[in-house]
Amino acid sequence: MTKSETKPSLLGQIVLSSRPLSWVNTAFPFAAAYLVSTRELDWVFFVGTIYFLIPYNLAMYGINDVFDYESDMRNPRKGGLEGAVLAKSMHRPTLWAVAITNIPFIIVLALAGSPLSWLVLAISLFAVYAYSAPVLRFKERPFVDSLTSSTHFVSPAVYGLVLAGAVFTPQLWLILAAFFAWGIASHAFGAVQDVVADREADISSTATVIGARATVRLAVISYVVAGILLLFTTWPGPLASVLTLPYAIVCARFWNITDAAAETANRGWRRFLLLNFITGFFVTMLIIWWWSLTQ
Repeated sequence: MTKSETKPSLLGQIVLSSRPLSWVNTAFPFAAAYLVSTRELDWVFFVGTIYFLIPYNLAMYGINDVFDYESDMRNPRKGGLEGAVLAKSMHRPTLWAVAITNIPFIIVLALAGSPLSWLVLAISLFAVYAYSAPVLRFKERPFVDSLTSSTHFVSPAVYGLVLAGAVFTPQLWLILAAFFAWGIASHAFGAVQDVVADREADISSTATVIGARATVRLAVISYVVAGILLLFTTWPGPLASVLTLPYAIVCARFWNITDAAAETANRGWRRFLLLNFITGFFVTMLIIWWWSLTQ
């Protein structure tokens, strides 16, 4: 069953394609990493935060929506806040919008940074492009897909740290490793609900290759690993480990899911989207607490 192509406004389609519900997931890591490192709100902070809030997400999801058109047409959850189904007439305008909104920010941020920050940003943007674009299509390479998706969310934090000249201590590496494990889990669980649609479109992924049940279990384990890593950080870092438990619990409810029932995991995915905002609030509180302790 396919969706009929509707034609809302050009701007509305482009904004929907950028996944507004997910904007904070990339802007917050950059903003938090840069701010705790520099302890000041300078122009680089605002430019970087705005970039990772909207243009970066438009690049990541817009490119995905253009090149995933055939599978999205078969996916019942696409066509709303969880992802646009871009009419073919919107493909070229979307790619132009990606270029127009991204290039100026990239140039300004490059001028503000160092060769190392250029390298980190280049890796981040390569991951964004390689995930969906033809030939590379990392999203169709099992396990590489989850690793690449996690890079999408962790790399803005790494970029913020490098741009701010932060010192990478063992504690900081543990936090980044925990964040990366969280990203792997989140992508894996998100892919479960699309198993049927992806197989119909002949798209290979971690979830389609090892199956819905094994993918859910991989997600649960990855969330638990993230929590364990945080236990070894300095106070109040270990408190953040508690924040991984709701994600693991939500996923664990689908521990024995079958491929035929994979779409039912969308209920858990919607809870995941809500959890992101709740978790973001508590992470912010922990950062403020840490800030006060290290003044």
